[in-house]
Amino acid sequence: MTAGWTEDRVGALKKLWLEGQSASQIAKTLGGGVTRNAVIGKVHRLGLSGRAAPSQPARTTFRAAARPRPAAPAAPVQAPSAPRRIEAAAPRRVMAVQPSAPAPMPELPGTATVMTLGAHMCKWPIGDPSSREFSFCGRRATENVYCGEHARVAYQPQVRRGAKDGATELARSLRRYI
Repeated sequence: MTAGWTEDRVGALKKLWLEGQSASQIAKTLGGGVTRNAVIGKVHRLGLSGRAAPSQPARTTFRAAARPRPAAPAAPVQAPSAPRRIEAAAPRRVMAVQPSAPAPMPELPGTATVMTLGAHMCKWPIGDPSSREFSFCGRRATENVYCGEHARVAYQPQVRRGAKDGATELARSLRRYI
């Protein structure tokens, strides 16, 4: 049971609130069965506005380890002014071959860990998650969460099973009504 909000308690509440103490800290200071929720309710009823310095717990921020960047060359290298196109002597015919399944690609160790994985990085897992060598692909992702190569493996086109020609299917459906 609380002893109630006396003038002294209300005055102490206002003073502590404006000093920036939290509701829990104020409840401990006032004592006598005053809870954190009671303090919050009284502050709301009194219409007390913001504080001078709101109390917030100190939070540690974790930053991802920076990727090592290759060292800059000693002598400046002059880049070409525009990309150059190499024209073929004779155009070749290219026949489009649709493979039934994508060729398995060798999984090289990824460049990203859970801590360094960014929003536009390929999130294809590489290795056993319980091992220390586990990583993610880390290459630039396309419109989804995987890079182009891993997207081809992850998103297979749906193959209709038992596909029949239209005439056979039409004849079968008409037999039901004859």
